[in-house]
Amino acid sequence: MRLLKVATCNLNNWALDFDCNLKNIKESIGRAKEAGAVIRLGPELEITGYGCEDHFLELDTVTHAWECLKDLLLGDWTDGILCSFGMPVIKGSERYNCQVLCLNRKIIMIRPKLWLANDGNYRELRWFTAWKQKDQLEDFQLPNEISVALKQKSVPFGYGFIQFLDTAVAAEICEELFTPIPPHADLALNGVEVFMNASGSHHQLRKLDYRIRAFISATHSRGGVYMYSNHQGCDGGRLYFDGCSCVVVNGDMIAQGSQFSLKDVEVVVAQVDLDAVAGFRGSISSFQEQASCKTKIPSVAVPYNLCQPFNLKMSLSSPLKINYHSPEEEIAFGPGCWLWDYLRRSGASGFLLPLSGGADSSSVAAIVGCMCQLVVKEISNGDEQVKADAIRIGHYANGEFPTDSREFAKRIFYTVFMGSENSSQETRMLAKKLADEIGSWRLDVSIDTVVSAFLSLFQTLTGKRPCYKVDGGSNVENLGSSNVDEGLRGYLTKYDCSSADINPIGSISKQDLRTFLRWAATHLGYSSLAEIEAAPPTAELEPIPQTESNPTLCMKQLDEVDMGMTYEELSVYGRLRKVFHCGPVTMFKNLCYRWGARLTPSEVAEKVKQFFKFYSINRHKMTVLTPSYHAESYSPDDNRFDLRQFLYNARWPYQFRKIDELVKELDGEKVPFSESGDHEKMGTTLDGGGGMGVIAAGSGNPKSGH
Repeated sequence: MRLLKVATCNLNNWALDFDCNLKNIKESIGRAKEAGAVIRLGPELEITGYGCEDHFLELDTVTHAWECLKDLLLGDWTDGILCSFGMPVIKGSERYNCQVLCLNRKIIMIRPKLWLANDGNYRELRWFTAWKQKDQLEDFQLPNEISVALKQKSVPFGYGFIQFLDTAVAAEICEELFTPIPPHADLALNGVEVFMNASGSHHQLRKLDYRIRAFISATHSRGGVYMYSNHQGCDGGRLYFDGCSCVVVNGDMIAQGSQFSLKDVEVVVAQVDLDAVAGFRGSISSFQEQASCKTKIPSVAVPYNLCQPFNLKMSLSSPLKINYHSPEEEIAFGPGCWLWDYLRRSGASGFLLPLSGGADSSSVAAIVGCMCQLVVKEISNGDEQVKADAIRIGHYANGEFPTDSREFAKRIFYTVFMGSENSSQETRMLAKKLADEIGSWRLDVSIDTVVSAFLSLFQTLTGKRPCYKVDGGSNVENLGSSNVDEGLRGYLTKYDCSSADINPIGSISKQDLRTFLRWAATHLGYSSLAEIEAAPPTAELEPIPQTESNPTLCMKQLDEVDMGMTYEELSVYGRLRKVFHCGPVTMFKNLCYRWGARLTPSEVAEKVKQFFKFYSINRHKMTVLTPSYHAESYSPDDNRFDLRQFLYNARWPYQFRKIDELVKELDGEKVPFSESGDHEKMGTTLDGGGGMGVIAAGSGNPKSGH
């Protein structure tokens, strides 16, 4: 037997905080060595933090990374353990995203990334160059200060693997695993038995299974030990890196770390028998045949043994059941952990939330409540870092610290019911009940006086007093509010819903939020959420008219009626537009198949046109939207994920004409297309969406959870 103990880790590093990152790296190495591991793998770009973005273009960032690496190598951190560190490296005129493999205070080789992540939230080609020379390792001259300190002038640089006396080890960096022809395929044929994947993968609802299936697939048909390390936490931006570092052997998961956690360091250790890998490969005829005619990959020979012989005192890790969270748990724990990182790193004393008693703001309140529960739980489990942060943020003294989540929430969570004459007693009471269940400090404020002052000022300046549509006003005088579906549709007030610092639900669909509310009512202990979820979505911004026959019977303002489309429809539009890259014509064709059993082609066409009309006239609102936690594949976040213009021809004349032609073919009748009238009115549609900064009356009761 060739027994090998390996360690991988989740690290909650912070972009450009080199002290924090170096501390976490050292702690992970210390724990790995204490467990007896001889390989330690860390996340991609762990020394600098993954989210440095344009700071990667600064020479300081690269220089500080080398300084931290020197600190690690001058100490005893790499003694007897192969460590893979992620950092940027400049070679010649190019900057590369690299894994630096070190052992016994020396750099063994530097492995640059071959295939860069450059879609969705990722822009690696903006900062790095992909390594293209795959047939040989080049000699890299170390920076002079590093060379002198380590007494090492150069190091092999490029695509290759390390050949030890008893096994072969190679790096595969994040995106490379998901390419059509991943490096591990050829590396396996060259005899590599241990693969180290350093990653920077962010959380997205229902995404983890896709990632884990890739690890399993990597070794299911070709054998091997696949190690995966990831960041975990908010390292300064909209993304939450969701950990789940793990070890897979011959297609079986044998060790798995947490997906969501408040810990700064989590080390996952596994013990494997590499003879099991050799035996697995030897039993596959096709593997043997392909290995016999493989493309040779360069390697670095290291005269060192990593493995130990048969020893009954060393038990092997066994296959385990993969742990997945439900989407409701993901919504609670992902944004909850993200909010904690933001709170402890921003220097803020807590969160302020306008809590209206509606689904959106109540979801945010529940997530903050979940965060408080997680903090108290980690403190009870002995996490000294979480304890220290909580004491500082909550202003505890005399040795006191949080032991009750409601008491902690009272110190750091402030909710305000900003009611108007149009607010119902029902939502007011639900907001109060939820705040009490969570434990937040609460304020009930009437904003009618402020609204009246603005209306009077507007009337003085213009000679017109705005009024709601139900009182004889126009669409432009009404207001709306926001989550991912409403953001996509533009159903929000531009400088109301963008006036906060962060938004934990900004890319979560209304349907998922409602499911989350039902879950949280039971699992988080906030029973009022069940009542909130059962209520029809309403902004409560308009006066509630009374019917003539029964003055006590009122008709509430309903979000879906205001929008002219349901949240379910918005979710479908959003996925087709972003995930499946559908323009108006392709979306129409897809929906004819999907909705053809209940809608005519003409009706489908009208729905598609309506969506694209409102989407395009309101797109400008995305440019100022509050930074949101990224959780959904069809997020309309204008900042980096959904890069599109904000000025559209909202008539879509060519595209809509093509749709009309298709409808004519399908219905056998001519469907007129008009460019007149509607668009001129678009500047005065719901929530002032014409991009002219139209002033609208109303309180703007911000229920969107900002």
